[in-house]
Amino acid sequence: MVQKAKILLVDDRPENLLALEAILSALDQTLVRASSGEEALKALLTDDFAVILLDVQMPGMDGFETAAHIKRRERTRDIPIIFLTAINHGPHHTFRGYAAGAVDYISKPFDPWVLRAKVSVFVELYMKNCQLREQASLLRVQLEGGARTPAGGDGREPAGVLAELSARLAAVEEQAEALSKQLDDESADATVLATAAHLERKLTGLRRALDALEPGSGPGAPTPPPGN
Repeated sequence: MVQKAKILLVDDRPENLLALEAILSALDQTLVRASSGEEALKALLTDDFAVILLDVQMPGMDGFETAAHIKRRERTRDIPIIFLTAINHGPHHTFRGYAAGAVDYISKPFDPWVLRAKVSVFVELYMKNCQLREQASLLRVQLEGGARTPAGGDGREPAGVLAELSARLAAVEEQAEALSKQLDDESADATVLATAAHLERKLTGLRRALDALEPGSGPGAPTPPPGN
C-alpha cells in the first residue's frame, strides 16, 4: 500500500479550512488542519508534509512570519509553501511573499481547479522523492549485507539483488520522466521545474551507482564499442 502524502492547511477561519478540504479531497491525500501559525509549527515538528497552504492574514503570527520560521528549520526548509491571501497590496506585497519562501502566491477567491492542479504537482514530486529515498535505503542495506556474506544478507545472489534494485529504480525513472513531460506541457513555474530537475539528478546518480556494481563494470572491464 502506497502511503499517502500529508498536506498542511493553515488558516484561522474554520470556513476557509473547510473549503480547502472540499477542494483537495479529490486528491485522496491526508489533509491536516492548523488554525494558527503556532499550531502549524507544532504540526511540522512531528510530521512530514508534501506542501503547505498558508493563509497570509492571520492574527498573532501571520503567514509571512510563519513561513520565515519554517524556512529557518533544517527539517522543514524545503517544504513548498503556497500563500493564500484575500488582499492584494500590489507587487511589493507579492514580492514579500516570495521573499518569505513561497513557491506560489494565490489570491482569494481562487479557482478550485487551478489550486488542486498546483497542489497535485507538489504531491507527485514528494511521492517520487519518497520512492527514491526508499530505493537508496534498500540499496544501502543490500550492499552492507553483500559485504558480510557472499550471497547477500537474505541468501540471494548479489546479481539477483542488483537486478531487483535495477527494476525498481527503472519504475521510478519511468514515472519521473512522465512527470517531467507533464510539467513541460503545463508550463510549470521555475521552482517546480527546478525541483523536478533535482529529482532527476538524484535518479541519475543512483542509476550510475547501480551500473557500477554490475559484474564486469570494474576498472578492468572491457570498454564497450562506440554507440553502445
